[in-house]
Amino acid sequence: MKKFIKDVIYKLRNLKLLDKYLLKQVIEMFIMGVLVFTSIIFASDTFITLIKQISMYGIPFKIAFLIIILHLPAVFVMTIPMGVLLATVMTLNGLSLSSEITVMRACGIGLNRIAKPIFIFSIVMACLSFVLNETVVPVMTKQSTDLALYAFSKKNIPEGKHNFTFKEVKEGGLLKRLFYVADCKDGILHNVTVMDASKDGTIQILQAREGETTEEGWRFLKGAIYTVTDRGKALDTTLFEDTTVKFGMDLSDEMNRNLANEHNFIQLCKILAKPDTPDKQDLTISLFDKIALPLTTVVLVLIGVPLAITPPRVRYNRGFLFSILIIFAYYLIRALSISFGEAGSLAPVLAAFMPNIILTVIGVGLYYRKVYTIC
Repeated sequence: MKKFIKDVIYKLRNLKLLDKYLLKQVIEMFIMGVLVFTSIIFASDTFITLIKQISMYGIPFKIAFLIIILHLPAVFVMTIPMGVLLATVMTLNGLSLSSEITVMRACGIGLNRIAKPIFIFSIVMACLSFVLNETVVPVMTKQSTDLALYAFSKKNIPEGKHNFTFKEVKEGGLLKRLFYVADCKDGILHNVTVMDASKDGTIQILQAREGETTEEGWRFLKGAIYTVTDRGKALDTTLFEDTTVKFGMDLSDEMNRNLANEHNFIQLCKILAKPDTPDKQDLTISLFDKIALPLTTVVLVLIGVPLAITPPRVRYNRGFLFSILIIFAYYLIRALSISFGEAGSLAPVLAAFMPNIILTVIGVGLYYRKVYTIC
């Protein structure tokens, strides 16, 4: 290990001036790109989820915010390819506009030599993305899921909230449970009503003067439970002084969705080896995607390099626009291929690698053409 580190340090110290010049600009733009794209994802999706969890589910702000932070490594895995692409296109486009690419090629420095340090940087970032996705993301996602299960099972009611209503729905949009709390003060719920329609054919209505959420479930004091049929016929009435009811939210769909992110490649292979594993098609796609997503970093550079070399007649920087268009095209193809894969129309390996295959074919064609075209 020490020898490997020494070799890396030696190579970094002996980088040629051209490599240092290009890498300095690429790394600076890469950091900015990752920050920008991460901020966009957080602003557009993550904070909406945060507000929804606080307002609808009554999760305390600290817990909801911690759940969001635990998803940050997974967001980085998504934004690393975007950042590398933006850095590549912006850097080469800037050099092309200032005629530096033209000067280099006139001095005998070909496009392959110019792009070499950028491709090496993209490979390093692809490896970093893979390691991050295999080590940090599973641990963080598991902690986030456990924290969400704990928060949802307690169903925290916001302190000082009046006339708070919360509902759970079954598959198909049918009402499962309806919760009503008149107010919450010092952690004590007042005038609680719960309508439970989770059992077919019957409806239970619980009313209590006071209640509180505990780790064991919801605790109610001085109340009654009425059991009626779905047609309104009374079946039973039970009075109580103190009772605890578990209203655990059904998060099976959410847990299955996070199953792939909670395990690394080897662990997921072991899960898929079991004959009774549910949703094998989706999990197999996620398995191959653990390799396909990091490779996207190199694929996007392959298509970004030739597009960044601006013809002499173009005198404006179109790097950012190209980056956005390429990213949009990639994730559109990715969404379609995964959807077809989950539907069974595509083999899992094709569903995961189809975006990379399509962009690689396009990138190789553009790159080959650009190598033999003088700017």
